[in-house]
Amino acid sequence: MYRRVISSVVSKTRTVISLQACSRPVVASRSYSSKKEETDEQFDARWEAYFNRPEIDDWELRRGLNELHGHDLVPEPKIVAAALKACRRLNDSAMAVRVLEAVKDKAGSHKNIYPYMVQELRPTLDELSINTPEELGLDKPLEDKIM
Repeated sequence: MYRRVISSVVSKTRTVISLQACSRPVVASRSYSSKKEETDEQFDARWEAYFNRPEIDDWELRRGLNELHGHDLVPEPKIVAAALKACRRLNDSAMAVRVLEAVKDKAGSHKNIYPYMVQELRPTLDELSINTPEELGLDKPLEDKIM
């Protein structure tokens, strides 16, 4: 008896739900993020301010560089200059060379981007006494050291 009542209620509920679903018009909608789109100037200013913070530490520097490297772009020279200055403030010259290697990696097959970046960063590199990977000989394998 109880089973018959339950099955009857379920059957009638399904009928009502299916009728309500059929009576509504189908409307295509997309849910977009409510986050505002950031302009290139705002993006550059945000990252430049991030690396120019005087209280930045090693972990925050690496986190920022990792997040910046994750974007599908080559950062502007002023952002890279701010990152290099942060490396110098933290006395991390190895990270400064890695920043330049990352820029070269992000430039990819566009052979004119990396020389432009080095040209634009030359005053900063000279001021901070930072050598490029090419000046350090890191762009070529050491054949005499290979066993």
